[in-house]
Amino acid sequence: MSQSSAHGQVGEVADSLLRIEVELRRMGVWESQSPPPEAFQSTQPFCVDTLEFTQWLQFVFVARLKILIENDHPLPAVSGIAPMAEEHFRGRPGSGEALIRELEAMDLLLSGEG
Repeated sequence: MSQSSAHGQVGEVADSLLRIEVELRRMGVWESQSPPPEAFQSTQPFCVDTLEFTQWLQFVFVARLKILIENDHPLPAVSGIAPMAEEHFRGRPGSGEALIRELEAMDLLLSGEG
């Protein structure tokens, strides 16, 4: 991948992160306070036993990607977040469809298909 296309991907990922944050805020699930540190000690994928999926998105996924971008570190080449979101919102009030679409776009961007 050339330097310019890598830089373009970073910009697109940053824009996608912003859209994910906006959607979490619109849904009313963006939190001003971080969960306690022990909530992040979970050995379960996505901290499913200690965090709500939307908390994991905000405090782990979005936060870590922002740090990678700000420090010019390589982005992960794989992301399978959208299926987790679909599972989380299945059978719940409030579909989360717009958020799932944003996460699908992020998955494609990180895999190099976006």
